[in-house]
Formats: sequence, structure tokens, C-alpha cells
Amino acid sequence: MRAYLRSLNPHLPRDVWILQAGGLANMFGNGVIGPFLIIYLHNVRGISLGLAGLIVASNSAAALCSGFVGGALSDRVGPRAVLTSALIVMATAFALFPLIRTPWHALILNVLVGAGSGSFWPSQSTLLGSLTPPERRHSAFAQQRMTMNLGIALGGLVAGAIARTAHPETFTFLFLLNAVTFLVFVGVLRLVRVPPRSKTHHEPGRYADVLRNHVFLAYVFVNVIFIGAGIAVMSELLPPFAKNTAHVSEPAIGVLWFVFSGVVALAQLPVVKLVEGHRRMRGLALMGVVWAGTFLAVMAGGAWLTGTQAAIVFGIAVAVFALGECLHGAIYAPLVVDLAEPRLLGRYMALSSSSWQIGWLIGPAAGGFVLQHEPLALWPAVAAICLLASGYALLLEAWIPEPLRRTPHVDSIGGVPGTMPNMALTTDDPLSTDAEPAPHPADETSRLRRGGRTARRTARR
Repeated sequence: MRAYLRSLNPHLPRDVWILQAGGLANMFGNGVIGPFLIIYLHNVRGISLGLAGLIVASNSAAALCSGFVGGALSDRVGPRAVLTSALIVMATAFALFPLIRTPWHALILNVLVGAGSGSFWPSQSTLLGSLTPPERRHSAFAQQRMTMNLGIALGGLVAGAIARTAHPETFTFLFLLNAVTFLVFVGVLRLVRVPPRSKTHHEPGRYADVLRNHVFLAYVFVNVIFIGAGIAVMSELLPPFAKNTAHVSEPAIGVLWFVFSGVVALAQLPVVKLVEGHRRMRGLALMGVVWAGTFLAVMAGGAWLTGTQAAIVFGIAVAVFALGECLHGAIYAPLVVDLAEPRLLGRYMALSSSSWQIGWLIGPAAGGFVLQHEPLALWPAVAAICLLASGYALLLEAWIPEPLRRTPHVDSIGGVPGTMPNMALTTDDPLSTDAEPAPHPADETSRLRRGGRTARRTARR
């Protein structure tokens, strides 16, 4: 057991740990707000569920636009500066949320949050990718998912103990607390030592260069489906469904949020070890099947149970859903970085983040109206969509370059933690008198991202 626990250590650089600490504090604040945002708009401010879903979706619409700007700026001026600005914008917006009295107030502030959020994700992911050695990226992104969900879990538990729809001032406290956590992250960022930008990156290229990577675009599309029909629905629409259909109390909803994120926090690193050496797209397909089953369980709990009994069923469902989400944390973002060209990493991460924004735009907007009129019909519908996405993921595997199809196995790459994996001698090592020089890893990876065209031309000759 002791050896297994040691094996879970991702052996990441110090600056990655500092970045993750800031993310932990920030996500505690998001966890305070997350499960109660639609409840606040509907039960406290009197906005209908359908309109509240559209308002929340406006956050993602704004983020979709600002994300492309944030990605380009991350390539040009550096991701830390962009991330800092995004955090300040979101802190300002959340501090104003207690002033909401009409749907227009809520719409404007959600758009402002989205403007910051759109730049937040590509800049943070670009910074994380630049701080982490390639062979450790799947561990770094998985650890990011773990620390963020730990913060969200703790925040949701605290919020459930504080929030009361009969006392709007409790929500005022939660929104201000969330704003403070964004500013804490700003302070932590000053401690992160950003690596110097390479001279080869002075010409970062254009988004048109990214759009030529059709494999990447297809991969982003499957993520749109998984986010819109999966994570967005479970995160945004389960809390109002639990309260208004199954009559689950606010403290119990806070516990559900804690279970949801807490399972990810506990299981993420073990799942990373499990997926090492296995095919990535098959892991995503398995995730979709797991999610479909949990949505059917939510439907059953809401149809046949109420109160504490329904909460127990929902708790089991979100725990299993969270295990599936761990597969996403270990697979999706690391493959995005592997498919990206280094000079375009910010733009790749922006397009990748857009899949989250589009999913979060479609899921709550469409699902909110279904929830308002036929709440039990929502869950089998999204279950069917997740199954279709799983089939698409399996078909997409054939398009992924063969060396990128599996999650790297750290033991087979790195050897002893703290050593440089690329320093190991190979059969093509130039120190051998009759050896051919091995291709530079960056050159070989770039060729693979373009579909291996050099190799195919050589084969034809």
C-alpha cells in the first residue's frame, strides 16, 4: 500500500504545485457558487427556470468569444498576464451579483463573468503545459482536475451549510467570498516562475493554422458533446431538479456537490495510473457509457423518490459520474497538448476551451427549458446523447496518430523520478560509431501532428 501511494506522486515541478495551490483556492470559491447559481436566480430573484438556464448559458457565449482573444494573447504576451486579467474581471463581476434584481442584471453580470472565464481557461492551460515536461502532462492536468474538484467539493459543502433561499443575505456572503478567492489566485500567480519564451515563438501564427488540423477539430467536437450532454447538465441542472422536483434540501444539495467533486479529488490520480499505457479514445468511450447509466439513475430517483431517499440515489449517481469524469481529466487536455504545435499552444488551448463553452452554452440553455416543462424527460435524452458520443469517440481513434493514441506510461519513459527521460541512450545514439542521429523529439512530434506526411513520402519513394 505504501509503495502504491508513492506511485501516485506525479513528481511535478515546484511551480506547477504553486499554480495548483492557487487554483485550489479559486475553485473553493467557485464551489461556493456553483450548485446554487440557478437556485439563486430562480428561488431568490424569481427568474423562471428556462430563463435562468439561458442566463447561465450567456456566460458561456461570452466566454466563447473572449477565449479566442485570450488564447492569442497567451501566445503573444504570455499566459500569466492574461490569466491575471481574467481573474480580476471575474472577481469584479461576482462581487456585483448580490445587486441582481431583474433578469437583465443577471444577464449583464453573467456575460462579464464569461468574458473573464473565456480567457481564464486557455491561459491557465497554456501556463500549465509550459511548466510541465511532456511526459508528465497527463499527470499535471489530472492533478489540476483533482485540486480544482477538491476546492469545489469543500466550497459546495460550506455553501450548503450557509445558503438559505429564505435569507438572500446568505447568498451575498457567498458571492463576496467567491470574489475574494479570485484575488487570492492573482496573488499566488506572482510566485510562479514563468519559463522564458523561446525565440522560435516570436511568430505565433494564426488560428487558420490550427483549423487545418482536422484531427484536432474532430477531437474538439466530441468534447462539445460530452460537455454539453454530460458535465454541464449534471453540474448545472441536477441541483434545481433535486430541489424543485425531488424536494431535496439545500444542505443535502451541498452534500451532493461535495460528493460530486470529492470523488474526483480522491480518484483522479489513481485513475491516471490506471489509464497509463491504455488507448485514450476507448477511455472516453467508456466514460460516456458510465455517464449514460448515471443519468438514468437520476431519472429513477426523481420519478419515484423524494427528500432524503432521492438525495441518496442522486449521491450514488454523481459519485459514479465523477469516476467517469476522472477519465476525462486524465485523457482530454493532455491529448490536446500533444496534438498542438508549441508555437500555437495558446490558440490550441483556446479552441479546446471553446468546446467547454459551447457545451456549457447548449446544455443549460436547452436543458433548462426541458427541465421546466418535462423534468423527467431530460435525463434519458442526455443519456442517449452520451452513448452516441461514445460511438463517435471509438471511430475517431483511427484518425489519431498512432504514437499519440495511448496515454504515456511514465515508468517506461522516465525511470527514476528527478532524472531527465530524454537523456537515456538509444540504439540510434550518436555516440555509437555507426549510428544514425535520432530525430529531435520536437521535430518528430511536429511531423506526427501533421499526420506523418514525411514518413508516407519516404515510404512511397
